[in-house]
Parts: sequence; structure tokens; C-alpha cells
Amino acid sequence: MTNFAIPLWDTPTIPVLGTDDHFPVRRIYCVGRNYAAHAREMGHDPDRDPPFFFTKPADAIVQNGSDTPYPSQTSNLHPEIEMVVALAKGGVNISLEDANECVFGYGVGLDLTRRDMQGVAKDMGRPWDMSKGFDHSAPVTKITPISKCGIIESGTITLTVNGELRQESDLSAMIWDVPETINYLSGLIELKPGDLIFTGTPDGVAAIERGDVLVGHVDGLEELTITMV
Repeated sequence: MTNFAIPLWDTPTIPVLGTDDHFPVRRIYCVGRNYAAHAREMGHDPDRDPPFFFTKPADAIVQNGSDTPYPSQTSNLHPEIEMVVALAKGGVNISLEDANECVFGYGVGLDLTRRDMQGVAKDMGRPWDMSKGFDHSAPVTKITPISKCGIIESGTITLTVNGELRQESDLSAMIWDVPETINYLSGLIELKPGDLIFTGTPDGVAAIERGDVLVGHVDGLEELTITMV
């Protein structure tokens, strides 16, 4: 029996839709600028940019329906609506043909971003981890198992803020689809069961305020609703 110097913390988990099971979260990987229109609104050329990734801590997860704290050290908080992929298998250099076999299911998530902090870090040539990987920065719905929804390759993705449409696109507009993302990322690190991949956001990102109610939608999945407090 292993003795620990401090008490162990709880493993972050996400409920699995339609069951009593929970999906344990190991790591959260996020794809940057994976929709062409969003890449352009951020000042980049999607035809030349290869995929890149950043991470969030597993305990940044916020359960669906929760009040979500507006973070400190920002006055320009941006929500980015994304489809989230939950992995049941992993590996290194996973082939395109085998990539979907790694998928346990899908969810709807928000990549909350301290945009002003990110901008300063970029201007100074510094890492921008704290603009993305802060507490409560990853609200996610329950995971819908692939056995219930099938492989998702297309469908409407939207975000409304206080009932007004903010972001809208189709998953088929992703520059790197899910198998390509798994293939590329597994060439950089070893993916493992419990990993989440946030697959990128469409254009239309803009600031939110305390009291705003956000509703994220991806066809065929549970809707995400959070309130900023």
C-alpha cells in the first residue's frame, strides 16, 4: 500500500449521458484556429498555419448547468464554443483509419479565454497558458457515447449569449477533422484513455460579462448552459 505525503485529490470526471457512469478526465488538449473564418478573425492565414495545441488542467472542468465564476485578472473574457472528443483508447502515431476507434463519445464545451492576458503574452513573446488554463475555464456537457450518436462528422454548432446568436458554423468546416486531429496530435505525444480534445471554435468570438447566460449547441448532443457569476 502506498502512503501519500498529502491527501489525494479527486479525479475530475464528467457524467456519461443516459448512464450512471462518469468519464474520468486525464488531460485536456485544445486545437487552436481550427475553423478558417476564426483563424482569419484572429489575423492568421488558415491555408498556411499547421495545427497547434494548448492544454487546460483536468480540474478546469465545469459541469453543465453550473454557475461559472468570472475569472480574475481580465476585463475581456471570451467564450469559444467547441465540440469535445472523449477518448477511450490512445496510442502513438495513430493512423487516420484507426482514429475513430479511439473515440468514446462527444460533448459540447467552452474554451473560456482571458483575451487581454493572451494578447499581452503574445506581444511579449511569452507563453499564454494562464490565459487559457485557469480555474473553471472548461465547461463541458455530459459525454454522449459514440454508441448512441454514431461518428459525428458534420452538424450545426452554435453559441448564444442571453438568447442572441454569437457563433454559428458546421462541424464540417473544421480545417482538421477529428481523425486528422487525433492522427497529428498522437505524433506529438502519446494519447491515453481519459483524454479530451477540444476541436476548435468558429468565428464570432467576443467578450461576455457577469450575469450572461451562455447556451452552446452541437447537433445530436446535450446542450451546454452556464451562467457567468
